[in-house]
Amino acid sequence: MQPLTVIINFPGGIISPGNLYNILVAATRAKIQYVRFGLRQQLYLDTISYNAATFTGELSRLAIDYEIDQSQYPNIVSSYPGEEIFIRNSWLTEGVYQDVLAAIDFKPSLKVNICDHSQSFTPMLTGNINWIASAAAEHYWHLIIRFPKTNVVYEWDQLCYTNSISRLTRQIEALITSQPADFIDNIQASGAELFSLMQTDDYILKKATQPVSTVPFNLPYYEGLNRYNNKYWLGIYRRDELFKVAFLKKLCLLCTDTKVGQICCTSWKSIVIKGIAEQDKIRWNNLLEEFNINMRHAANELNFQVEDNCMEGLQLKNYLVKYLSIDDIRTFGICVGIKTRKKSEIFSSILIRKRYLVHFMGIKLFPVYDILRAKDFNPNERTEEIFSSGNLKAMLPEQLRRVIMKFYTFRKETSQYKKAVSPTAKVNTPLLQEENLYQCSRCFTIYNEAIGEMESNIPPHTAFQQLGESYCCPVCEGTKDEFIKISHSALAYTPS
Repeated sequence: MQPLTVIINFPGGIISPGNLYNILVAATRAKIQYVRFGLRQQLYLDTISYNAATFTGELSRLAIDYEIDQSQYPNIVSSYPGEEIFIRNSWLTEGVYQDVLAAIDFKPSLKVNICDHSQSFTPMLTGNINWIASAAAEHYWHLIIRFPKTNVVYEWDQLCYTNSISRLTRQIEALITSQPADFIDNIQASGAELFSLMQTDDYILKKATQPVSTVPFNLPYYEGLNRYNNKYWLGIYRRDELFKVAFLKKLCLLCTDTKVGQICCTSWKSIVIKGIAEQDKIRWNNLLEEFNINMRHAANELNFQVEDNCMEGLQLKNYLVKYLSIDDIRTFGICVGIKTRKKSEIFSSILIRKRYLVHFMGIKLFPVYDILRAKDFNPNERTEEIFSSGNLKAMLPEQLRRVIMKFYTFRKETSQYKKAVSPTAKVNTPLLQEENLYQCSRCFTIYNEAIGEMESNIPPHTAFQQLGESYCCPVCEGTKDEFIKISHSALAYTPS
């Protein structure tokens, strides 16, 4: 009996609890006990050929699209799972995401990403057609093309209005796929040539006055039951990437019973449930306890990216996490990727790539590992620089530690780090003389506009009034309206 993998896309990573429940019921009938979520926010279900017909027959009856052992139509990725909880002060709201996704009424064969510029939770440039919300113009989007099977990137000099995204995506895909010699697996692919072929008269466009701006990569802690505004969100991560079907079925029913209308799957192979009411918090805790779902894994485990359906990569990740934990290595701001396949797409600032020293008549011998760093350690960059090559597996923990130390040295020495990442260096500077302090009335935590709150992706000089209503105290989860403005004298602050 041959093992098979059924792939189901949830555009934008948004899942209806009712639809997911129906899929899980069909999976139960096919004796599938576990499911996995993928890097492109899709669902993977492993079965055997004997049961596949039962399962796929149920999916067809439910009018649910699926693929088997291939991804001819990659899922559309979006940053919606982080909206409201990790992304604040943005015009890109739930309604805009829904409008864009609903307008794409075809199945793209190229990878499409739809992301907010002000976040680093969802990879922006792992697609071939990457739409990034403009920081300067509401309802306008930057477009960055990454030509298929290459690292060739081209940023268009026009901004596109929200309502034109679907039609432009269709036209770009048609041009690329109709001329594969020019635009696919060709390191000489030309963005200027591609856009010279486009017909743009019917679209709402305007000249981009500056290139796309993004925030420094800082992965938020994406699991656990967390307060935001007057509600909670729940993030669930599984170390082995496996989610019990029985658990997810009860989760879907609890969503329905507590009027939670969506489940989100993330690019970190985890799920997020938003909009949990205060009175329902105990029911969610009870569900986690019933299935012994562990929470609060170490951050140095959560920031790894491993290929989909790759047990070898997962085992290597667990091996490295063990050593990182033993030495208590800090990994904040780093994304570590593991790549065992030649053409796989991994989002990482530090990449561990497997290769073989000997290839003989289809036989691969003597595996070694290279460690590479993205340009400026920016995981959205694909320029690769080899840090260490030809490592045996036993050498990897120490080499990984060294490249992590190099990352922190780099951040300390760059202006980006000094301006955006090191608020503590400014504690006794004139910036603190501004009367822009807000204090939580519950636990007395201070929000300083001059410093911001980098752990929540809030940059320096962000006014308190600009924070969304979902903002809450990072210590006690007090709501925004529980903060009061105070003066430095109230803190008994004496400048040096």
